[in-house]
Parts: sequence; C-alpha cells; structure tokens
Amino acid sequence: MLPLINFLLLLTIHGDGREPTDRLVSSGWKGNPWGPAANHARETGELPPIEMTPGMRQWDQWGRGVLRDGDIVFRLGDARILYGYFPFSRFTANVSGSRFSHTGVVVIEGGEPIVYDMTKDGVRRQPFCVWVLDNVGPIGVKRLRAELQSHVSAVVAFCRDIYQKQVPFDFELNPDDRALYCVEMTEKAFRASGLKLSDPIKLGAMERAAEFPICMFAFQHLSPLRLDQEVFFPGNDRHGIWSSPLLEAVWPPAPAVATTDDATQQKSQVAHRGDQ
Repeated sequence: MLPLINFLLLLTIHGDGREPTDRLVSSGWKGNPWGPAANHARETGELPPIEMTPGMRQWDQWGRGVLRDGDIVFRLGDARILYGYFPFSRFTANVSGSRFSHTGVVVIEGGEPIVYDMTKDGVRRQPFCVWVLDNVGPIGVKRLRAELQSHVSAVVAFCRDIYQKQVPFDFELNPDDRALYCVEMTEKAFRASGLKLSDPIKLGAMERAAEFPICMFAFQHLSPLRLDQEVFFPGNDRHGIWSSPLLEAVWPPAPAVATTDDATQQKSQVAHRGDQ
C-alpha cells in the first residue's frame, strides 16, 4: 500500500501535484523546477526568465526592505487533493491550530531576498516574490533575536548545502536527516547552528485533532504514519516554530506594549468621555 502522503500527492489538483510556482516552468522541464539545474538553465537562457507582474514587483520591493538573512517566512499554501476538492494545506494548518502550513528560510543574495524551502521535488531556491505566489493566506516572518544573530551564517550554510545536494523530500516524516519535509528543514537549519527552535508534536496530540476523527483514523489505519509519531509544525503562539522564544516577530509586527503613562492617558480619556 502506498503511504498516505504519497497517495495524497498523486491526487493533487490537475493530477500532476505541481504547485502554482512550478507552473511558471516549461512543462517539458524534468526534475526540480527550482533546483540547481533549473536555476542554472534560467541563468544561461535554456529556460526563459520569470516575467515579473506588478504584484511580484511589489512583493520584491517589500522583501528587499523588510527581509534579512536567516529570517523564517511562513505562509498558508493551497495544495489540494482529490482532484482539487480537498484543501490539504488548509486542513493541516487547521488541525494543528496554525495560520500557516509551510515555512522557508530567507537568504539575501545579490541584494535580493531568496527563499530556500522543501517540497516533494526537493530543496528549492526561489526569489521571495516568486515564493509568495503559492500563498493563499497570511504571511508571517520571524527573526532570531539580536543577541543570536551570530548563528545566521551557519543557518544559511546549511540551506545552501542541502540545496546543492538536493536532499529528497521525506514522505514518511521520519526524524532522521536522510530526507526532510518543509518545517523539518527549517528546524534543522537552525539546529545545525546550535539552536533548537521548537520540539516536535505527536500527530495524535495536534491541537484540534479531536475535531477531525475521520482524517485521524486515516492517518492511523491507511498509512505508515502513527498517531504517536512526532512531527515539526509551523505552529502558533503556544507550540511549533512560531512560538520559539529565540525568535521575534517581524511580520505581522508585535503589538506595542502600553506603558504606565499610556494606560493612565487611556483611562483619563475614557473618564472624560463618560463625563460628557
């Protein structure tokens, strides 16, 4: 029996399992459309350059002004199964109580923000303005705290190394390093630098697992995945990479903490309105 994840990918929208950004590449291209060979082919003219839309130019400008080496970017993808009827990325985000389903690591190359991430085709290297095209929900950005920025160079080196080696995608979500899935790649890039961002979570302990009994039954009985299997998640304020105390919010910005003077002024304004 095929592993459940393999089976789901075989049923992805349009029947080929490609993500929207993969469709920017000629259908005749074989292999990872954002791997070393494909990116070299773009540089040499074997593949046509990506045409920038107005929206992509805006994202490129935003990224150049906001993103830095080692930033973690979060997004909600739109990978679908069952011929496009079931939004698999949204489901995994919902069942884990997260706004996000996917992560990547930013590296500034030639002044341009580039995202290294992992999909079923292997490790990808995409301009941020391309990477963001696969997003259908909120964007998040987290950054190592200032006192930990010395670890960034090792994070970047890890991403470049596995990109050149084209480490395969881990369909079975195993904890070893022979293959990686997207959030695992992000976590292990930082662990390679000596920092642990988060702990994995058992599939059966996902925050909203009890609300999806049929899908959890499928995990347990139709695949080699086990409910006691530990997996890394993008997470939220309570768990996963997003919750790491080693990171600070870049986007959306963390809300300002009201000072004592601010609170006193707000109370005065409320009292004044009550007197009117």
